[in-house]
Amino acid sequence: MLYDKDIREPLFDFLEENFGRVRILEEKNMGKSRADIVMITENAFFGVEIKSDADTYARLKRQVKDYDTFFDYNIIAVGSSHAHHITEHVPEWWGIITIDEIDGKPDFYMYRKAEHAPEVDIKQQLTFMWRPELADIQALNDMPKYKDKSKQFVIDKVYDKIPHDLLKNQMCAMLFERDYNSIAERINAYRVENGQKARRKRKYKKRKRI
Repeated sequence: MLYDKDIREPLFDFLEENFGRVRILEEKNMGKSRADIVMITENAFFGVEIKSDADTYARLKRQVKDYDTFFDYNIIAVGSSHAHHITEHVPEWWGIITIDEIDGKPDFYMYRKAEHAPEVDIKQQLTFMWRPELADIQALNDMPKYKDKSKQFVIDKVYDKIPHDLLKNQMCAMLFERDYNSIAERINAYRVENGQKARRKRKYKKRKRI
C-alpha cells in the first residue's frame, strides 16, 4: 500500500513532466480546508488533492467546495483502491490522476484532464499573496499604497481596479519568484515602513520547483 509520503515527491516530478514550468507550494490553507499541493503555472492556479489507498472520502465533499473556489483547475490523485469510484465523488471538471504501485513505487496515469472551475474566485486567490507582494501589485498598477488599511481592504481594491486577466498573470509571476529565505525580513521591512511593529522571526516551509 502506498501512503501520502510515498506519493508526493514522485507526483511533483509527474506534474512537472506534464505541465512544464511550474512552481509547487505545499499545504496551503483555503477556506475551511487545506490544499495538499498548490501548483502555479504562468497564468493559472492549480489545486491538487492526494487520496492514497489509506485515505477515505470523509472530508472530500467540503474540500471540493473550497478547491473550486480557490483554484482555476483542480486535480485529484488517487490510489488504485479509489480509481473505480472517484468520478462519483468529484465534479466532471476535475482532473484525475490514478496511482498504481509497481515494484513498490508509484506509477501515475492522467486518467482525465482538468477543465476550468466554473466558480473560481480570484479574490480568494489574492489571500495567498503576502502583503509585500500585494504592495508590488499595487505599484505595478499605479495604485495608492493604502498604508493604514487592512489586507482585506487592499484585496478588495486590487480586485476592483485591475483587469482580472492581467491580475492573474501578475500574481503567478510573483509566486514564481517568491523567496522563502528572505520573506521574514521582507515582511518586517514592510511593517516598519508602514509604521507597524516588526514580527518575531518565524520559519517558513520552503519548496521551490521550477
